[in-house]
Amino acid sequence: MSVTVDTKLVKGLSLTQATAINMIDMVGIGPFVTLSGIVAAMQGPASIIAWLLGALLAFMDGMVWSELGAKWPEAGGSYVFLKKLYENIKLGPLMSFLFIWQTTIQAPLVIASGAIGFSKYFSYLVPLTDIQKKMVSGTLVLLIIALLYRKISSIGKISVVLWIITGGTFLWLVLSAFGHFNAQQAFNFHLDGFPTNALLFTAIGHASLKSVYSYLGYYNVCHLGAEIKNPGKNIPRSILISIAGITLLYVGMQTAVLGVLPWQTIAKSEFVVSLYFETIYNSHLVGQIATLLILIIAGASLFSAVLGYSRIPYAAALNGDFFKVFAKVHPKHHFPHVSLLAIGFVGFAFSLLFRLGDVITAIIMMRIMIQFIAQAVGLIAWHYREPKEHRPYKMPLFPVPALLSIAIWLFIFFSNDVQFMIGALVIITAGVIVFYLRKYLS
Repeated sequence: MSVTVDTKLVKGLSLTQATAINMIDMVGIGPFVTLSGIVAAMQGPASIIAWLLGALLAFMDGMVWSELGAKWPEAGGSYVFLKKLYENIKLGPLMSFLFIWQTTIQAPLVIASGAIGFSKYFSYLVPLTDIQKKMVSGTLVLLIIALLYRKISSIGKISVVLWIITGGTFLWLVLSAFGHFNAQQAFNFHLDGFPTNALLFTAIGHASLKSVYSYLGYYNVCHLGAEIKNPGKNIPRSILISIAGITLLYVGMQTAVLGVLPWQTIAKSEFVVSLYFETIYNSHLVGQIATLLILIIAGASLFSAVLGYSRIPYAAALNGDFFKVFAKVHPKHHFPHVSLLAIGFVGFAFSLLFRLGDVITAIIMMRIMIQFIAQAVGLIAWHYREPKEHRPYKMPLFPVPALLSIAIWLFIFFSNDVQFMIGALVIITAGVIVFYLRKYLS
């Protein structure tokens, strides 16, 4: 089937709008559903280690994305980067295919995780059966698809409004702790519960995986590179501003909540932030209002994530690496509507099938090798192979940020459950087989 409609996107996103899209993607439901697990894993205020390690990784890896996004501001993000970085050794097509291969599984899982987390937190307001939770999560995905079915400039404006709600909620959260804050309780760091270094490193690995999940999204602007104004400057700026802002919000949240609630209470709570507000104001109604705001934030993150992921099959289809129909652009509003609908509806199906905990772990483990580590390794090799190549943005202290990024990703990968490591490697192996089988049969 040939593409007979316009396939051109519009540069309609400013720095403010791009940063807003990144930041609402990063927050979402993540910190609200992972906070208790991180505190439980680290047994108290030492959980700040996981949040800071996640921030360090986001900054280091964010510099990798900044350099690549500024150099190749096209739709598709990693699909484009991997093809460019590895084309010199004739692995570009394989690496970009493996990214598309894992994205067809991982992107709907990201959508599902946001929707499932939303329905889980919704049950604080109204007790829900398992079937009712599935109905809520599925309805949310359909609503997000409807909101995204419009031109990019309108989406940019919606994103700014959603970010104002997100930032305002975090500000309310942190400021509410004044007058109720117990500094000794919040900063009582100890690692006595870990008799061996092996157990401590395992705990940090598990906790860091959850915190990293909460930071994911700092690169979303790279998927929208073809729609960013002045991308050589605005892509790096939006990435680094997003990471800095979200780090302050997460550390502030962690400190405020631990200064009000005992860590044992946090570790056992499914609705820790709602409980935090209810405790401070001694009002279930205030807890419900806070929960409504959290649900808006969760929906905002899903809005941003689906937006970014919808550009990946589109970019692959333009280059002939995916079904041509995905390259179609809406005739009036100029966005890849076929790709949006396909990604959205698969995410809808996944939201009805999976559990949140398994989805979060699978998302991270699946992406570490093919996307994050492969990009950092490729970037380092590209620097040494093409030292005089023009780079609109070059990371400071090269190659230290890229090497630190690789080291932390490997630490998280190998310190987590074996079944997820094996699962990630099986998916990669299957992708390699499918790639060469497809090549042989074509």
